[in-house]
Amino acid sequence: MQISRASKTIIERRVATRRYMSELPTTFDEWVENFGEWQTRVGFDPAWIGDFELSIKFDWERAGEQIEFGDYKGRKKWERSLQIPHQNIRDGLLSMITVQGDTEFASVEQQKHLLETAPTDYDRYAAARIMAEEQRHGWQMCYLLMTYFGQQGAREAQKLLERNAQEGSRLLGAFNRPMPHWLDFFCYTMFVDRDGKYQLGMLSTSSFKPLAASMGPMLKEESFHLGTGANGLRRIIKAGVIPLDMLQRYFNKWVSTAHDLFGTDTSTSAEWAYVWGIKGRWDERKKLEEGLEVIKENLNEESRGHYHDEIAAEVEKMNGLLPEGAAPLYVAHENFNREIGSCAGGRYTVEGHAFEGDDAEWEEYLHQMMPRAQDEEDLKKYFEEEWIEFRAPTRMMIESGIGQIKA
Repeated sequence: MQISRASKTIIERRVATRRYMSELPTTFDEWVENFGEWQTRVGFDPAWIGDFELSIKFDWERAGEQIEFGDYKGRKKWERSLQIPHQNIRDGLLSMITVQGDTEFASVEQQKHLLETAPTDYDRYAAARIMAEEQRHGWQMCYLLMTYFGQQGAREAQKLLERNAQEGSRLLGAFNRPMPHWLDFFCYTMFVDRDGKYQLGMLSTSSFKPLAASMGPMLKEESFHLGTGANGLRRIIKAGVIPLDMLQRYFNKWVSTAHDLFGTDTSTSAEWAYVWGIKGRWDERKKLEEGLEVIKENLNEESRGHYHDEIAAEVEKMNGLLPEGAAPLYVAHENFNREIGSCAGGRYTVEGHAFEGDDAEWEEYLHQMMPRAQDEEDLKKYFEEEWIEFRAPTRMMIESGIGQIKA
């Protein structure tokens, strides 16, 4: 039996991974050495990050001193894992940090090939900067794992470099999805990275102080990712090359993916995380000040609702750029195309209503609402045109070396 080139590459990659990961790193510096080998293995040239510094950043003041919600409210925030009162709380924290780190490295694996086909030098810089910041965020999470969680943390930090989005082995399905082109990239940074903002925000009031203190710098950097997505989509609309019905189908694809990332509607893990104080609500401090009731059984659904309202408002702004008489763009209902939660696998319209029709009619409906093979073929032709409004990089971008763009 002959082995395909792709299969051979995956096998070689796994052998190489086992070879250099045979021993757990005992210090963060040792983990950094493995990280450098991960960059080589996934094909990310360190020169692409230019003068961007991969470093550990904390905002201790923003993190606060006292636990702000849950059963331990009013106590001093935990600064070391040994201060955490129960092993199940410690395990919950370890899992949250691991998942967050996993998404950061996965995004780089999904996106790094796009640098070769950037529509402008401005976009090449933006994508390279995003990937640099995602790697820093992954560093941050691995620093927490290596510094505060002993051998168990070291094992999880190591696994973050072993899993690979292109092999489909990342922890969350959305971060194993292929991203073949720049339309996917702009939708991803608009919709999926915005989910990331919510996740970071909900961890920013964590009872584990090093985790809470990590979120402020990460949120500042995440804002550039969201802006890249929103601005990219606005520039696509202004160019007027990609048909709006096609653009809507890619919206539907990535919006439903992002809706899933908030988890199941009634999550016991989210409920316990709140009880323990390790993960709060979106805008937790504001809600506490306003005395808003906590419905612990529906924390994921509440956060998803805030997210949905935000992206709907952003898309409504884009509608102001549409030509006169064009059908408005929209955000599909939370019920549509779900793989997680009470509507998972269900047949719902983009308006959220139960679909009425047989199997053939449902397949035709999905054909109208989701990207199809012909869209991918048509995009190849559109990408040969001026499909996105031109934007030149600034001198600062060029001098940073990020993306290795030239004047």
